[in-house]
Amino acid sequence: MAHTAGRTAPAGKGKPSALTGSGTRPGGRRHPLVAAAMVLPLALLLGLVSGWGRMVLEQASSVAGMLGS
Repeated sequence: MAHTAGRTAPAGKGKPSALTGSGTRPGGRRHPLVAAAMVLPLALLLGLVSGWGRMVLEQASSVAGMLGS
């Protein structure tokens, strides 16, 4: 009996090259800078919404006051 099932395309075949790169390494891991660029905007947004930004500003102003600036 003949094998009639089609073969699956090897990874990366049939996809545009712009989609296959997208910051991933050959092993499937992202470069650390790409991962940081993806996470930092969301972290800043969540920090500002939760009041983290105000806390940081208060701490920075108190440190500046202690230094005499």
